[in-house]
Amino acid sequence: MPHVTITREQLGSYIATNMAGVQIEFGEGEDQFTPVELLLVALGGCTGMDVDYLTSRRAEPLDFEIAVDAEKLKDPEQGNLLQDVTVTFRLRFPQGQDGDRARTALPTAVARSHDRLCTVGRSLEVPTPITNHIE
Repeated sequence: MPHVTITREQLGSYIATNMAGVQIEFGEGEDQFTPVELLLVALGGCTGMDVDYLTSRRAEPLDFEIAVDAEKLKDPEQGNLLQDVTVTFRLRFPQGQDGDRARTALPTAVARSHDRLCTVGRSLEVPTPITNHIE
């Protein structure tokens, strides 16, 4: 079961720690990721890892970049949310038969990640109940 803890450093600055003890600082400062950006990182990272594993079996990519964009809305009825989330894959594979196989596998890999494999993306697309507890 995934688990993270978040501790406050100061107003607007926080540290997330995972079960392995790895930490990432985030917040509202200019030199920090915001929580919304971390959500986009999680989506791009999740689907990117899926696609990487599925295509790299055929050829090692020469370039591998994923851009994740979204529009942040302040909806009067639903509150703050993201819409029009777009994941753009910028991958380049070497010339030759292995590169051709990787290029051919790419659309299927992206579709498999989107439709089934990427836990983050699937959780964003289907209703995911969130329960809050106060201790």
